[in-house]
This record gives sequence, C-alpha cells and structure tokens, in this order.
Amino acid sequence: MQNPTPLFPGFHLQTLRRRPRSARQILAEKMAELKQKSFSQLSECFGKYIPAHYLQPAQSGALSRRRLFSKENTFWAFLSQILDADGGCLEVVRKLQAFVAMQSKPLPSSSTAAYCQARKRLDLSTLKTLFQHTAQQLQDQPKTETDPLHYRRVVVVDGTGISMPDTAENQQVWPQISNQKPGCGFPQAAICACFALRTGTLLSYEVGNKKSHELPLLRKQWDTFQSGDIFLGDKGFCSFYDVYCFAERGVDSVITLARRLPVTEAESVKVLGEGDLLIHWKKPVRTKTSSYSQADWEGLPESLLLRQIKVTVNQPGFRVNTFYIVTTLLDAEDYPANNIADLYFQRWDVELFFRDIKTTMGMDILRCKTPEMVHKEILMHLIAYNCIRCIMLESANRKDVSARRISFKGSVQALRQWEPHLNQRAMSGRERNRLILLLYDSMTRKLIPDRPGRSEPRAVKRRPKPFQLLTAPRHEMIEIKHTSKYRAKAA
Repeated sequence: MQNPTPLFPGFHLQTLRRRPRSARQILAEKMAELKQKSFSQLSECFGKYIPAHYLQPAQSGALSRRRLFSKENTFWAFLSQILDADGGCLEVVRKLQAFVAMQSKPLPSSSTAAYCQARKRLDLSTLKTLFQHTAQQLQDQPKTETDPLHYRRVVVVDGTGISMPDTAENQQVWPQISNQKPGCGFPQAAICACFALRTGTLLSYEVGNKKSHELPLLRKQWDTFQSGDIFLGDKGFCSFYDVYCFAERGVDSVITLARRLPVTEAESVKVLGEGDLLIHWKKPVRTKTSSYSQADWEGLPESLLLRQIKVTVNQPGFRVNTFYIVTTLLDAEDYPANNIADLYFQRWDVELFFRDIKTTMGMDILRCKTPEMVHKEILMHLIAYNCIRCIMLESANRKDVSARRISFKGSVQALRQWEPHLNQRAMSGRERNRLILLLYDSMTRKLIPDRPGRSEPRAVKRRPKPFQLLTAPRHEMIEIKHTSKYRAKAA
C-alpha cells in the first residue's frame, strides 16, 4: 500500500512537490519584474526621437547590469523628473512607489540615494550624443509655397544666464558676481545657444561663467552652421571679425549695428532704396581686450562690403523708434529691405525659446550640487525641449496648422497628464497609438492667437514680501524681530 503523504523523516515523494526551477527561469522572472517597474511611459511618445541602442546596458562597468535603476530606466526617470511640475528626486521615487502599489507589492524605500547614484553613473558623452540626435530630427522640413528667404535655414543666436545651488564646487567653476558677499549669492552660469528659427529646435550650446562673453561662446559653435545658412543676432554679436568668418563659411549675417556710427548716404557706395545703403565696413583697430589674436586681426581684409538698412518702428510700446541692420545679403531684389526687417522682428522668438526652457521647464534655477551633474541637468533639459518641439511639429503637420501657433506650455501640460496612462500592462499597442493620437489632437485644440505687434514690457506686477535682504551668510544673519519696523530694500 502506497502512502500519499510524507509522515516520516526521510520519507519523500517526488510527485508531491513542485518541479525545481532552473536558474534561467528565476532570472527570467526577476527580469520581467524589473521591466514592470519602469519609467518608460515617456518612451511611448519620445521613443522615435531617442534611439534605443544608446540606452542599452554597457558591456561592463557602470550601468552594465539590469536592475531597477538600469541605464534605460534612469534616463527616462531623469527625463520625467525634468518634465514634472515639482522636479525633485523624491518625485521619481514616489512615482515608482505608486507603480508598485498598483501591483499589490511591498513599497520600495523612500530614499533617493539609489536614484541619485544611478544619475551620476549616466555617461555625459551619451547624453551629448542623444542631444545631437534630437537636434537633427527637425532639419528636413516641408517647404512652403512662398519663402522670402528662398528656403534658407535661419539660425538665431542669443545668450542667457542660469543659477544653481551655492556649493564650493559650483562656485569654483561658475563664481558669483564680485559685489555679492560670500554666502549671500549663487553661482551664475552663462549659456549661448543656437536655435533654428522656423522650428525652435536647439541646435547647439556652450556654457561659460560670468567672465564669458557671448561671442567667444558662439565661435565654439561655428560647426553648427552650414553653407547657405543665415545667422541672425542682436547687437551683442555685431563684430567685424565674426561677420567676415561667417562669410568665409558661406553663411550670411543679419545683425543690428552697435559700437559704430551708421554710414550716411554721402559715405555709402550705392543707394539701394530709402534707408537702404551699400557700404564699406572698415576694419576696426585691435585693442588689448580684443577676443582674437594679432595673427587673426592681420588676416582680416581692410573693409567689408555690407548692406545697411534703417528700420523705423511705428508700433507704440517698443523701446526704440529707429535702429540699423547690417547684413551680407546684398541683393535688394532677392532680399527686399522689408523682408529683412521682418526677419529681424522674428528674432524675438529666441527670447520665447529661452522662456520655454527656463520658466516653463524650470531650468532657470538648477538643483544639482556638482559641476558634472549641472552639465547633465542642462543636457536633460535641452533633450526634453527638443523632443517636445518634435511632437509639436508632428501634431501641427497632422492638423495642418503652424507649429508657431501651438503652445509649448500647453504641450508640456498635456504630456504630464497623458504620461501615467501610456505604460499600463493590459494596454494593447492599438490602444496606445490611439492615446498618442489624442495627445496630438489635444495639443492643437487651443492655438495661440496671432497678435502682431503686441508689446509685453518686462515688468513685475506682484510685489515681493517685505523681508530683509540676506547681507551676510545665513548662519551669521541676525533677523530683525519686529518685521513692521523695516521695509525690504530694492534688489
């Protein structure tokens, strides 16, 4: 008689227990569990702009093993953190906890240490490659029926400033202004960036400190320009040396006149129209503060043949009534003065591009405490910005509207609300594609009205709170007890 139950020590029936799992099966289950704990919701929208092979685990070293914060998960978590309204590291951990809670599993730790260490292991060169790839996504655009610039790419350049946490490492690379007391200010970095005017794509950028002028930072980005491009800049880029070097590369320049008196009709080479002159721009005298060498100065010609256009501003609310544009677009028939003046009027878009990155996406004040992580944080902001521009352009093409009419902030808001619904386990590919199409439709539902000549003065309406200014390091600062006895000084 066979006994079906093991009642005695050593009495064992092979048929009454599970078949042992192999190491391969155990590893496969662990891998499936890790894939479920994913931050790849954004990859459903941005996957076509971010090549997957760049996010594969390394062969050895950092981020080579498949874990919760793998190379792929860490990148998408970092990108999600950039787009989050809060933007803190704890936001990413809370998102992971919410995802695990939906699967009825124990919550992971609330510590951000593992995520922060994984971000440090991200390779900076990989992020630069991904940024360059996103910048190339919007290069080939459909041509319009009529283009006053003959389908030439316009690259608009400008600079801006950002701040970051006050740490010794950041202060060493990006020192604060000299009239600020130690412990009272923040490290300041300067950024010079090149944008494609039609699409808003950020093509390249350079980071400097308070001593870095925009022109030397621009010269590091000369490879961004291609023969046939048009360089568009404000008076900060009015330089004989740079206009000549761009012309040698086959790039035309459109800039405002600065540090020189405009040429009169009597001194001009030819009068092309009212306020439109063909002039000789004489070679400047080199000084000790010149940003180019003596050899570079000696290699410059004695003069440049340029075109000077006087622009009269009739719209009330603008700061100037007249200004002068100098350009290497010499043909008045192919490039009328009105078209060039309208092109320079569009230069204001670069201020809006920086506002999208700094204000809407929160890059104005960075969070990272070391220079290496600051560079990574800047790169992630710019990668996210270019990806959003790609989606905006794709949604505009689907609805046959101008991409300039789509709100960048509205697109970011739509992405934040669609993101949690794009990575559900039971969702089919067809349903996911339907949601993405609805996301594109949502972006084009509310277009920005066309308001030509609108004036928006740079002024703050809401008053700051009447707190005293920090005039000493915080641990040395003595707060005035009676707050009604003082008023905050103007910053």
